[in-house]
Amino acid sequence: MRGLIMILLAAESCRLYSTLNGITAEHSWAGMIVQQFFHHPWHGLRFWDLVQPAFMLMAGSALYISWHRKAEKGISWESNFKHILVRSFRLFLFGTALHCVYAGKLVWELWNVLTQLSVTTIIAYLIIRKSGAWQIVFSVFLLILTELLYRFVQIPGFDRPFTEHHNFGAYMDTVLMGKINADGWVAINFIPTAAHTIWGVVAGKLLVSPLANKQKMTYLIGAGIIALITGYAMDFSGFTPIIKRISTSSFVLVSGGWVLLIMALLFWINDIKKQSKYAWIFTVVGMNAIFIYLFFETVGMQWFNGTTAIFVKGFLGFTGLSHQVMSVMSALVTLFMEWYLCFWLFKKKIFFKL
Repeated sequence: MRGLIMILLAAESCRLYSTLNGITAEHSWAGMIVQQFFHHPWHGLRFWDLVQPAFMLMAGSALYISWHRKAEKGISWESNFKHILVRSFRLFLFGTALHCVYAGKLVWELWNVLTQLSVTTIIAYLIIRKSGAWQIVFSVFLLILTELLYRFVQIPGFDRPFTEHHNFGAYMDTVLMGKINADGWVAINFIPTAAHTIWGVVAGKLLVSPLANKQKMTYLIGAGIIALITGYAMDFSGFTPIIKRISTSSFVLVSGGWVLLIMALLFWINDIKKQSKYAWIFTVVGMNAIFIYLFFETVGMQWFNGTTAIFVKGFLGFTGLSHQVMSVMSALVTLFMEWYLCFWLFKKKIFFKL
């Protein structure tokens, strides 16, 4: 599942979705499918809005599975906590550094997923030894806290809870960074999205438990359905709209519900039906997830994409294909080459523990 998420992210960095968007009519069936690979502008939900929740939920699952294995070896929680702090600090540095790369200069911005994950990882680890029920209750508390902050902290100019650039999250950005994100993202998303990482911990605990596989899948499906019903009810009733950019509680619930159902589906395919013949295609990417993400967000976007395009478009130039079609072909070739890098690292047993 982690490898699948990384391939989707790599395709975005290769500009596959943006180039496909350029050759499809907006209101055609193909155009509507391509639009699912872009974030919803504000109130609503698209497939692409599930990628970050999936990334953070899988990080929680990996966190628990790693901790579980270390605990079996006698490694104490306190000793491992030092490792978690160092890793989270690295994630924070990488996240803030990526914004500098995007801007082409030194900036202080906290909107990157790695920056968010650096905080949610610590929150999840602090309660990793608690029962699953306790962890779920705590995650609900974080969602309630988010509701209270947005609804009842009234700052002039930032007193409209669900209005872009005029909400509590935007105000906190002015405090933390002295600026507001032009696209409506807010740094304090780490509070509600910590629920995703915590739910990942609970899911990881379930997956390594001695329960039968079918029972595990039943729990995943049940939790996903409950989250979907609750989140959509909050949205349809007008109580709390589904808005990813400020991670409203309804968004966290709905996106988390869909991610749990996806996890249940992949668990059913791989662990129950044993149809894992081609799982290695995704596994080789998931083994170096953070390194690969950093690679295609820096070297990939800054150099690799353009360099590949020079040769792909050069060789395809004589075919008479349109520039847009050649751009799609270039994006696909770039995506395959980045995947092959992962495959090579996997074969050489080279892993970057970032």
